[in-house]
Amino acid sequence: RIVSPWEVDIGGRRLSARSIIVATGAQPQVPDLPGLADIAYLTSETLWSIRSLPPRLLVLGGGPIGCELALAFARFGSVVTVVGRAPRLLPREDEDVSTALRAVFEREGIVLALGHQAVRVERVGEGGVLIASGPAGEVRIGFDRLLLALGRAPRTRGFGLEELGVRIDERGNIAADPLLRTNFPNIAVCGDVAGPYQFTHVAAHQAWYAAVNQLLAPWWSFRADYRVIPWVTFTDPQVARVGLSEAEAKAQGVAVDVVRYGIDDLDRAIADGSAEGF
Repeated sequence: RIVSPWEVDIGGRRLSARSIIVATGAQPQVPDLPGLADIAYLTSETLWSIRSLPPRLLVLGGGPIGCELALAFARFGSVVTVVGRAPRLLPREDEDVSTALRAVFEREGIVLALGHQAVRVERVGEGGVLIASGPAGEVRIGFDRLLLALGRAPRTRGFGLEELGVRIDERGNIAADPLLRTNFPNIAVCGDVAGPYQFTHVAAHQAWYAAVNQLLAPWWSFRADYRVIPWVTFTDPQVARVGLSEAEAKAQGVAVDVVRYGIDDLDRAIADGSAEGF
């Protein structure tokens, strides 16, 4: 527990330092959904403990985690249904990417209920039923196991930030300036708890700035740079990009030219027998 801007209590032992870096990460988001407490639901952290394949897996969430695990379990042999509030898969990607991935999922036999809002969960035997509201009204979707894939929430509670007065921003992250300092200049932050991207490589990127800025203050400092951030969703085919998407560029008023190259024209992909995508 952080007990002062310069002290951390660990089991009754106090350690002091000139600087503290908070790197507490994030945890799976669990919605306030009626009936959910009666279900032995799974998250991206607890999924790995199961030892038998669920005949019917319901994935709540159509973002990167939901898409990766839905496709994996469909290929293992589960009947998979993806329920998403957004009208398309991977809503942060460009629409043509979502359309291409949807075609893959439908070909793989994954049932998609997009544009649906979860209303409640009812337990039925060892499994249950999700009641969701969609364009055609209320639907009931049965499952043997329910996987919550609704993103991850920063871990900011329970270790002294509230008592100390460290500011939290509107997205739930610890608020920090471009030097990754909180409102206490000697308390820095990095990783998922800092935002704006929840990626391992971004956490490592931020950790360098946070540590170096604290070590070299007040003589030198460096602003964290997020202009060129690569990321990938490990579906098949994979979805990857670096920097702005087309939609983000347009939203920011950045003029773009779109050049599209089909992988079915790439000799290596043709030789591998996996000439799908662009």
